[in-house]
Amino acid sequence: MQSRPADLLSVDVLIVGAGISGIGAAHHLQKKCPNRTFTILERRENMGGTWDLFRYPGIRSDSDMYTLGYSFYPWRAPKSIADGPSILEYVQDTAREFGIDEKIQYGLHVKRASWCSETSRWTVEAEVDGSGEVRRFDCSFLFMCSGYYNYDAGYTPEFEGLADYEGRVVHPQFWTPDIEYRGKRVVVIGSGATAVTLVPELAKQAEHVTMLQRSPTYVISAPGSDPMAAWLRERVPANLAYHLVRWKNILLGIALFNYCKRKPEAAKRLILKAVEKHLSPGYDVKTHFNPRYNPWDQRMCLVPDADLFESINSGKSSVVTDRIESFTKKGIRLQSGTELEADLVVTATGLDLQLVGGLEVIVDGERVDPAQSLTYKSMMFSDIPNLALSFGYTNASWTLKCDITCDYVTRLLNYMQKKGYTECRPRVVDNDVEVESMLNLSSGYIQRSADRFPKQGTKAPWRLYQNYVLDKLTIALSRIQDPSLEFGRPRR
Repeated sequence: MQSRPADLLSVDVLIVGAGISGIGAAHHLQKKCPNRTFTILERRENMGGTWDLFRYPGIRSDSDMYTLGYSFYPWRAPKSIADGPSILEYVQDTAREFGIDEKIQYGLHVKRASWCSETSRWTVEAEVDGSGEVRRFDCSFLFMCSGYYNYDAGYTPEFEGLADYEGRVVHPQFWTPDIEYRGKRVVVIGSGATAVTLVPELAKQAEHVTMLQRSPTYVISAPGSDPMAAWLRERVPANLAYHLVRWKNILLGIALFNYCKRKPEAAKRLILKAVEKHLSPGYDVKTHFNPRYNPWDQRMCLVPDADLFESINSGKSSVVTDRIESFTKKGIRLQSGTELEADLVVTATGLDLQLVGGLEVIVDGERVDPAQSLTYKSMMFSDIPNLALSFGYTNASWTLKCDITCDYVTRLLNYMQKKGYTECRPRVVDNDVEVESMLNLSSGYIQRSADRFPKQGTKAPWRLYQNYVLDKLTIALSRIQDPSLEFGRPRR
């Protein structure tokens, strides 16, 4: 039997990441596994994850807060499409309300996790604040809640002539307070959620903002505040109102997604017709808001109270659909020959995705790559023991799936304790399971990173359904005992 080094800090469960997923995981553990010890390791100096990292103007949710919010801590603010600072405050309030803030250790970048079958425990190494100093932690279960963004880098294509440009170029992931756009000509490159958020906000102070897109994205408008929520809050208790609106939005989201998949042409007509109603008569919707792909082949962009369309109507912003030929001293030359002059260029060109925060995983002395595994119930990896990943939906609010994952993990831990097991390891025992990509969107940032993520199978429990109700039935209400989940005790 291997001995444990004296400097190890030992807990039952180690949570990596103090963002919206990690805080949720901690609450589930406290409530449902009260006899288990845990701590949260956070790389940055603040909790909040995405909502503390991204600071660009207008940063907000791209889904409603009644589904992005926690099931156990209702969102009480009037706005259902909330700004970043409000979401960060909500996460912080949740952590303080349940004493989770006292369980977080900051400035620790988790680099390596080593599993030992002799002891059925992980040894986790974390670097202290980029100093090179390493702290070690010992746990029986590792819960990765670090999201899927690379916090060190965004994605920016190679642009011809970029060195000739005399203005400033910035990626939204690295926005700083000194970036000046008041009275400036701004070009935002991109057409995704970040771009449609930035454009109307920058246009409030800039001379003019141009959203330069290579191809359009589906953009739909929704009320910034949910009228049903306001009506219910005056008539029923706040908690009941929250959960009624939450389920209304869940079911509407599932219905919209299924309708788009089953009747893509009809859905496309409805979306474009809505866009036409928001824009001035004669606007070229077909060129600028009519994607080449079907609805929900990529994630759709949500704008609150039609703010992007209102900005375009006012003349403060505009959309240009063209390809970049090269940068020039004063701006960007397009393939059509037009030159867009700009004092500031914002490259909202996507994010760099990363699995389990780039963690190096070692099992019994051998390095393993989670990207080569199959994902079990979309939260564990085949042949990797006692490790779970909190990974949200691509077609709905992130937190909905994380809530199901956290509930399952706590049930799994309690089952293992009751039966005296110290190890659980997903195994592919069905030879008829075929392999498919885990990420089923055609978005550029997804396709660029597909090889970094595990695969899914064609059958349960290896298949991802991207459906909250179905996951509640097949995961939240399922038995822990499963032929594909192998349990064991320490091999001493």
